[in-house]
Amino acid sequence: MSLSDDQLFLQEMADVMPLKDENQSSLANALLHCASITDAQLAKRAAAQQHELLQLLPTEPYLIHAVKPDEVVSYKIDGIQNEVFTLLSQGKYPVKTVLDLHQYRLKQARESLMNCIFSAHERGERNLLIIHGKGYKSKPYPALMKSAVCHWLQQIEPVTAYHSATYNHGGVGGVFVMLKKSQQKKVENSELNRKGCGFR
Repeated sequence: MSLSDDQLFLQEMADVMPLKDENQSSLANALLHCASITDAQLAKRAAAQQHELLQLLPTEPYLIHAVKPDEVVSYKIDGIQNEVFTLLSQGKYPVKTVLDLHQYRLKQARESLMNCIFSAHERGERNLLIIHGKGYKSKPYPALMKSAVCHWLQQIEPVTAYHSATYNHGGVGGVFVMLKKSQQKKVENSELNRKGCGFR
């Protein structure tokens, strides 16, 4: 006589013993311990990444490539179209966030610049105006803040391009900065495109 699936299952499981309470609690504790280690590791990794970024953003003047007070500065990563870069240089993109670094020391400016860029990127902003001044009288060489900002911007990951501002936005005393699309904006655009492709 053949046994049913249920009978076969019970027969196979007959010698299996349930876990004792202490084993279950120690297993739960081990899982909790693993979770807390993971959180600590994530925090440590984030701190290490921030430290690495700070290493790429020096405040020692001799590590910063000097630019001149009246020099027009520009930078773009590969893949930025010339038309897009031209519109940036002409100040054609709307700017919500303006950061003025005039009165800052280099370390304060570096921190403010990082916070400003990452916060704007999280909010989905694409364009900023950073005012660094011309710095004719800065020490140990002219345009120290301007030079530092240009150097730093090239190291900060969301930045895709910058160009000296137009005359009515500060001219060579400021830069328009373009940021990558945030992940949230990519998702929103994907949704809009998907809805736009439906039947009408």
